[in-house]
Amino acid sequence: MSVPRSVALERTLYTLAAPVLAAAPNVSPDSPVSTVVQWAGVAGIGGWVLAAKSDEPAAGRKILRWSPLVLAAAVDVAAKNTIGLGPWCLDALLAAGWAAAGLLVLPFSRHTRHHRPALATPTPVPQLRPAPEPEPSPAQPDDGADPFTRQVRRLWENRGMPGRTIVVKATPHPGMPNDLSLLLRASEAGRPITALTDEDVAAAFGVDVDDVRIEAVARQYGREGGPGWKEVHVTPDLAERRRKAPTDHEWWADRVGAAGGPIPGSVFVRKFRDFHRKVTHYIAQVPDEMGEPRVNLHLLAAALKTKYDEGRMFVTVDGSEILVSLWDTSPLAQVFPATRELLTPDRDGRWVTGYLGNGQPARNRVYTDRGAAHGLFVAPSGGGKTQLMGLHVAADALFGAVVMLATEAPDEKTAALGKHTARYGVGALYMLRLLRVLVALMEIRGEMPWEDGQVHEWDPARPGCPYRMLSAYLDEFLSAARNGDYGAEIMDLAELVSVKGRKYGVGLKVAGQSVYVQDGFTQLLCENLRDNCIPVVLKVAPKKVTEMFKALGIPPEHIPDPLPRSFSPAEKGRIERVMRGEPEPPSDSNTGGAGWIIEAKQPDVLRTLFMDFKAGIDGYFPDTTATLTDYEIRELQARDLWFDWTEPPRPGEFGPEPGDDEDGDDDAPKKGGGRRRSGSKSARRNAVTSPRQALEAIKNLSGV
Repeated sequence: MSVPRSVALERTLYTLAAPVLAAAPNVSPDSPVSTVVQWAGVAGIGGWVLAAKSDEPAAGRKILRWSPLVLAAAVDVAAKNTIGLGPWCLDALLAAGWAAAGLLVLPFSRHTRHHRPALATPTPVPQLRPAPEPEPSPAQPDDGADPFTRQVRRLWENRGMPGRTIVVKATPHPGMPNDLSLLLRASEAGRPITALTDEDVAAAFGVDVDDVRIEAVARQYGREGGPGWKEVHVTPDLAERRRKAPTDHEWWADRVGAAGGPIPGSVFVRKFRDFHRKVTHYIAQVPDEMGEPRVNLHLLAAALKTKYDEGRMFVTVDGSEILVSLWDTSPLAQVFPATRELLTPDRDGRWVTGYLGNGQPARNRVYTDRGAAHGLFVAPSGGGKTQLMGLHVAADALFGAVVMLATEAPDEKTAALGKHTARYGVGALYMLRLLRVLVALMEIRGEMPWEDGQVHEWDPARPGCPYRMLSAYLDEFLSAARNGDYGAEIMDLAELVSVKGRKYGVGLKVAGQSVYVQDGFTQLLCENLRDNCIPVVLKVAPKKVTEMFKALGIPPEHIPDPLPRSFSPAEKGRIERVMRGEPEPPSDSNTGGAGWIIEAKQPDVLRTLFMDFKAGIDGYFPDTTATLTDYEIRELQARDLWFDWTEPPRPGEFGPEPGDDEDGDDDAPKKGGGRRRSGSKSARRNAVTSPRQALEAIKNLSGV
């Protein structure tokens, strides 16, 4: 970089004068050099005083201009008062510092060149001249509009007055240099604006069509309105900002509530983040005139940047309001340990079965306002049915109910539950004997007087009840109902208990893998259980979801979509595994205990509590096991129904034995209280639901 000649010359003088300034006072203190330097310093001080008193500007520059002379005199005085060059060669250091200051500051050469700018001074920014006032529009006379409106009118006319309209007023948007709003009217009075399109406006201003919005104008006081007026918003800056950094309201309007979006017509209300539970809630609503909100779950999952199969997103509709819950990880993939506090029923008989997808506790009941609650648990093998049944058994026991359990086939978990029940057994015969006892107890309890001496229907809120609530659990019920010897009577008695048991404090809890009528359920049994309980359906195969919920009486519009096969997110890096030839990691089939609870007309997704059988389940149950009253047991014994139900069939228990006198008096009372014979032809015919049973029926008819 070139250096002006004056600057180079001054630097040379500073460099040559520094040694003289340090050596002259030491060689000859009275030398003419020292005298000249000191008088120069006095002159410099005088210049400082004059500059300080002057009213002219740039006094600081003048003071800086005289600084080298004053500092040189100071160095000369200091050198005279030191011995030799002073300690640590102080005279030489002061002179060198004086020269360095002069080289850097250059007061004379830099501060006296007024004829040209200093080197490397930035070029002054040219001042923009104000735009000339636009001429009045030939299409519209001057009405005193502001300069911005007149400029827009000129542009509008240059573009051919799109839609045969004129600009009444143009308003810029603050902070958006390219955004504005136009108030337009038809160029001809009394003519509606019909030819103006978004494309016309976009072409006139050179923006995208999506950046233009045309609205109708309502009539206001002092201004016309109607079809001859339009309001146009041109917002390219707003659209750019909205695409890159939209607000929550803008994002919802563009991605969710727009026509064709996941929830068309919905309006964003607010967003709430629950940091403790790690879930984000979006609340929106639709206008009342739109009716029930229409939600496309797959499109909504895409808008929330998740997948429907991940089980992280759940939607709750309440009238015209919508709650969208987006979890960091699926709540259906979590484990909610069961506790005695959660399983203990409250004053209304409600207890926590699990947790819904939106995080709410899912509750079931041990009784309803119509009496003892029934139960219906549906799940395939490995779906968590026994776990769910264990939760209900514990809740009934904690309520103080008498619990009896019969299962068609034994397993480890039901055997562990049986230790905490009044009676537990295995097989269709045991289930049949239990059902006979339930029917007999309805008769016995129907005649037991309460404390007031009257007979009442069972009500937990009414004092003076002489008996406890009874819950009977029938596991693998459909398998027992298909039994060739006892299935028909099991189905008949279960149907009878489902109709009348609730009035006598008898609840029937049926667990199985299906609720289809063709699989053994009667329509009446299914309806009674459904209407007097809160069913829970777990892990249903996707192809069976529709038929399963139809059988439970769910309207088609409320039938849910199938649950995913796994709620754990897919492991990333599949492309790398394919390139390396590695196998895919095993999928985590963690949907056991996940399903639906049907408390109202619409099923809700839930994950049931986890009862740890391996760690022991004694802590979930009360210390004592409730049993029937002595009076009930005596009455059952009198009917020959209270004995060890694991015994083989007793003589005459299921009708006359072979060889009995068939010509006897038909009116004579039969042993066993006149109970029906399950092996009758009509009963066996009703029990035929498979080829194997059909073959057995043929053998029975033929006497083989």
